[in-house]
Amino acid sequence: MKKVQYLVRINRDPGSDWGASVLDLPGCVATGKTIDTALRRIEGALATHLRGMREDGLKIPNPRHRLVRPRRTTRKVDFYATVEVAA
Repeated sequence: MKKVQYLVRINRDPGSDWGASVLDLPGCVATGKTIDTALRRIEGALATHLRGMREDGLKIPNPRHRLVRPRRTTRKVDFYATVEVAA
């Protein structure tokens, strides 16, 4: 099975847990007390999200976001990672 990589935004507001969101799939999010936990959970959330789309007969979008332009943010931490899943 082919593997694809989706860009994931990792961030944390002061006083909160880490959050992870897939830029190409709005609503595909996860949280965790640590960055590693948030990344593991977003991998599972992404796999579940894509499986649900397949079951519903929806087309799986190819990753579009590959380049990130840094910008100022009010968040203390805001960075990006990639998550690889079976397509």
